[in-house]
Amino acid sequence: MTAPSPSPSPFFTPPPAARAYALATDRGEFAVVDHPAASGTEVRGVALLLPGFTGSKEDFHLVHEPLAARGYRTVAVDGRGQFESDGPADDETAYLRRELARDVLAQAAALAPDADGVPLHLLGHSLGGQIARAAVLLDHAPFRSLTLVSSGPARISVSQQQRVKLLHDALAGLSMAEVWEAIQAMGPPEEVGGPARGLGGTDHLRRRWLGHKPAQLLATGRQLCTEPDLVDELAAVPLPYHVLSGERDDTWPLPLLDDMAVRLRARRTVVPGAEHSPNVDQPLPTAEAVADFWDTVTG
Repeated sequence: MTAPSPSPSPFFTPPPAARAYALATDRGEFAVVDHPAASGTEVRGVALLLPGFTGSKEDFHLVHEPLAARGYRTVAVDGRGQFESDGPADDETAYLRRELARDVLAQAAALAPDADGVPLHLLGHSLGGQIARAAVLLDHAPFRSLTLVSSGPARISVSQQQRVKLLHDALAGLSMAEVWEAIQAMGPPEEVGGPARGLGGTDHLRRRWLGHKPAQLLATGRQLCTEPDLVDELAAVPLPYHVLSGERDDTWPLPLLDDMAVRLRARRTVVPGAEHSPNVDQPLPTAEAVADFWDTVTG
């Protein structure tokens, strides 16, 4: 995979202490934003952060610094075919859930030598949560905990499935740039199957959209619409779990997330004032809740 090119846009500029680079793994290179624990703090752990559908590593920009202040190094990653991580444009088999899970395990292995023996935590937002779940089901050994942020037990809601279908139908006959223009004409992108809301303005979201590979969007969108319930399988894996969400979520309604937390015997956090992306909507309370959980399982 190719290294990310320098970005002049302030919306793509990592926090001051962070470093953007291509993380080399045995499954290729992945674009990451790597933020160290704050100077003078006890380093309590490392966390691998996985973004959601149409999202990117930049979705975690606002939580890096508060997590660093609590002693956590955070590494946000673009998955295969997402934004600045390369991947095939047309081959959907590269984006099967098992393949993406193996990518996560490769990323964890690449971070291990620099972790100095501190725990490695895994956190996934939305689609990233389901990919993280798949990685843990393949091999939980690299991780001390799993946090699922606005990521539900099975397929997405019917309304969101309809939005994904709109996107799939558009991608079948239009280029990524043409789909972007069509989405803009139809209404707010997140309301019509298009890019999720994120940091920055329209130019930022357009550039990120154009960086995604069509096959990645098609494959992962289909997975979101057909994902089976694997909560019981996950509950059998001996890891501490945290289910965090906003107080409103149209992708997975809160009762589903509440029930999933019970089945996982997980810590449950609802962030006031946040919706599907609490890391963007309410980054400080989100970071505090995440760090509080990590503190309890780090020891």
